[in-house]
Amino acid sequence: MGVFEAPANLSGHEQVVFCQDKHSGLKAIIAVYSTALGPALGGTRFYPYENEDDAVRDALDLSKGMAYKNSLAGLDLGGGKAVIWGDPVADKSEALLRAYGRFVESLNGRYITACDVGTYVDDMNIVAKETSYATGRSTEDGGAGDSSILTAYGVFCGMRAAAEHRWGTPNLAGRTVGLAGIGKVGRYLIKHLLDDGASVIATDVSEQARAWLTTNYPQADFVDDTDALISSDIDIYAPCALGGVLNDDTVPILRAKIVVGAANNQLAHPGVEKLLADRGILYAPDYLVNSGGVIQVSDEIHGFNFDRAKRRASKIFDITGQILRTAESEGIPPAVAADRMAERRMAECGRLRSILLP
Repeated sequence: MGVFEAPANLSGHEQVVFCQDKHSGLKAIIAVYSTALGPALGGTRFYPYENEDDAVRDALDLSKGMAYKNSLAGLDLGGGKAVIWGDPVADKSEALLRAYGRFVESLNGRYITACDVGTYVDDMNIVAKETSYATGRSTEDGGAGDSSILTAYGVFCGMRAAAEHRWGTPNLAGRTVGLAGIGKVGRYLIKHLLDDGASVIATDVSEQARAWLTTNYPQADFVDDTDALISSDIDIYAPCALGGVLNDDTVPILRAKIVVGAANNQLAHPGVEKLLADRGILYAPDYLVNSGGVIQVSDEIHGFNFDRAKRRASKIFDITGQILRTAESEGIPPAVAADRMAERRMAECGRLRSILLP
């Protein structure tokens, strides 16, 4: 797939950078979708893609999502994303991460990185040895720490807003939430849900995740796979692993009335949002409700304060409610309403950059 000939839903990027350091084994792609609102902020995904086309596609798709996410979150930041093509368990090394950091630095602030699937706080500490444009570092290194904390909190806020829109109350007591993915975000989200009185049914491909759930939250149930989860008698479905889980096969068997989760790019292709709406399933756009993490790491840019970042993340409740009401009043899917709001802010505020300052 040529970058300039990418499908319409992946096109429009400002810059795509291919990075290679043969000595360390680094193969990375940095995609900058938009800097209309400011430097492009987005995490680094370390993943063993099947081929280069898959890696490019993920970088393009995720970076566009970050532009919309940062816009809706009210941040003066554009959207970007990076992927490192490789196995994070076998291939990750200090030399590779530092080489990657130098490529980030070479963009001179157009792209600011953070953690994502396969990268962690300790990794960002290493990347930051070579660049001043790495966030998600440890608190000991002056960073914001694990961004999963406010990602999970933001998803919880979005879930409460969706529950209020559908059932008239934001309280989740008595509701059953199906959680797909007990990873960095899912583990924090479970606590919020149980503390609010919800019941949880979870699934994960990892046996270690299942053991963790059994040890820490024995009151939660576990099913073997995602198909079993989405066909279960659940009120809310929370995808918290990889994207593309809402598709032509899964939507028809989904029994939940609400979908709110942390996974990026949950809609497998354009049109899935209409399939959900036609079935009466309320979908809170993923890039809106999972923006707590980017709010957390963006606060690091100015000197991190957790309480301030959490207050900003709590506004996800209000924005989610606003988008759901707009979608209902205009007769459009919430995903369309969210896209329009994000695009409007990028256009209106980005236009101001044409006013040159001394």
